[in-house]
Amino acid sequence: MSEQMKSAVISAAVDDLGWRYMLGLVRTAVPVASLAAAAGAAERVTAAAGDDADGHLWLDVRADRLIVSVQTRTVARITDTDLDLVRRITAALAEHGLRTEPGRASSARPVQMLEIAIDAIDIAAIRPFWKAVLGYVDEPGHTGPTDPLVDPYDQAPALWFQQMDAPRPQRNRIHFDMSVSPAEAPGRIEAALAAGGTMVTDVAAPAFWVLADAEGNEICVCTWEGRD
Repeated sequence: MSEQMKSAVISAAVDDLGWRYMLGLVRTAVPVASLAAAAGAAERVTAAAGDDADGHLWLDVRADRLIVSVQTRTVARITDTDLDLVRRITAALAEHGLRTEPGRASSARPVQMLEIAIDAIDIAAIRPFWKAVLGYVDEPGHTGPTDPLVDPYDQAPALWFQQMDAPRPQRNRIHFDMSVSPAEAPGRIEAALAAGGTMVTDVAAPAFWVLADAEGNEICVCTWEGRD
């Protein structure tokens, strides 16, 4: 296994193949015309992955698309094996006239990842509660008392904890993090502002922008840029 790669290296390796890198994984969508076609595409993807499928690949089969995610699950990050998988999967699908694309296939939004963040003074004290009530597990490779939690079936957003120094009354302490590709972020922000939102701060951009709705509830629009 190679040493941990820079985000820019991963993104450059997959972007032209129609995949996008975010939150430690790479993801694409394969447009199809039916659920049966999506199942057939999933079979081809699995065959292309071969022995690497179980430890690196997971699929979301829908009637209009197959969503494909690749990551080395034991360490929750991208390795050389994953980049090789992306190339193999893309080529195998292309042989059958199927394309990998991160964009607005069938008028759908681009691929993305959602996290929920909880601000806390004593993270170790509240983390067990959230782990129990959500039925979540430790993120692979991250088992500390303040580390993120994930849905073991990858159906719901990951949960992470942000350290606070003092209580913040009259302000929400749970917020969403929406991770998108760097190319998608400006348009998403523009649409949110046009829909009545406000820009709270862009000081950390392009890693993240903090936006709020008309009542001050916050969300961060995040990209991989500026994080290595």
